[in-house]
Amino acid sequence: MRYEMRHLRAFITVAESLNFSRAAERLGTSQPALSRVIGELEQALGVRLFERTTRSVRLTEAGEVFLPETRATLRQAGHAEALAKQAAAGISGTIRIAYMDFAINGRLPELLKLFAAQHPDIRLDLRFCPTTVQQKALLEGSVDVGFLIGRLESDRIENYRFHEERYVVLLPSTHRLAHVRELELEALANEPFVMGSAEFWTAHRERVFLLCHQAGFFPEIVQEPSTSEGVFGLVAAGAGVSVYAECARNLQRRGLVIQNLANLNQTIPTYAAWDRRLSAPAVRRFVDFLKQVWGRPGAADGS
Repeated sequence: MRYEMRHLRAFITVAESLNFSRAAERLGTSQPALSRVIGELEQALGVRLFERTTRSVRLTEAGEVFLPETRATLRQAGHAEALAKQAAAGISGTIRIAYMDFAINGRLPELLKLFAAQHPDIRLDLRFCPTTVQQKALLEGSVDVGFLIGRLESDRIENYRFHEERYVVLLPSTHRLAHVRELELEALANEPFVMGSAEFWTAHRERVFLLCHQAGFFPEIVQEPSTSEGVFGLVAAGAGVSVYAECARNLQRRGLVIQNLANLNQTIPTYAAWDRRLSAPAVRRFVDFLKQVWGRPGAADGS
């Protein structure tokens, strides 16, 4: 025979009162019914838990050992039940969030801080992924929400325009153009370029290549680091110039100058994207928070 939670609750109640009549009253049952439950528990365990006489009830040595473990079991079961209910209500749980350089160097930390302050029991599992890797992960379901460059075109995916940034130019502080407050892209036609590698920066590279093509040139790429830190470091070292998002101004780097690009209407859009068939309540809560707290008219773009 297997015992259930009701057997454990009955055992604890009797052990605390050492009186079957009072224990039965506390449990809202009859004394014979309580005696049967305790008997079932002892039979399932194969040990006696109580020494009973007509005058007294006391725990056996086995009962003394079983009591604290039973209390711990019920506490853990209660905790598990509470967590399950919180997860179902979206109060707790885990959200897998992917981000790329422009998001984490831009306004994403602000959003995450606001959400965490209001939902402290929801864990944010943050992972860096280039835009192209995020696209695959979102379609496979290995991340819940992605912050990536541009929209992910899929009937399953909802896209939400999170932020837009201007393009800027990164120059070594010793560069001849470093003191020009606004540069036209054409002025960089003969400059060596530092560009993020094709493996990690595909989405950004494609956009920059298009801008350069529209300006009448193709950039001469001399260095291809994999990280933003590498881009900043190589530019500061004089290896070349680079085109980056305006969030570069949030980062400090000695030897680096950031200048605006003049006469350029294009921006870099950061989209939040998720599977529109949301199932996890915590993820739904995050998406609702994003739309309501961060939202603005016209931001939602699910088509």
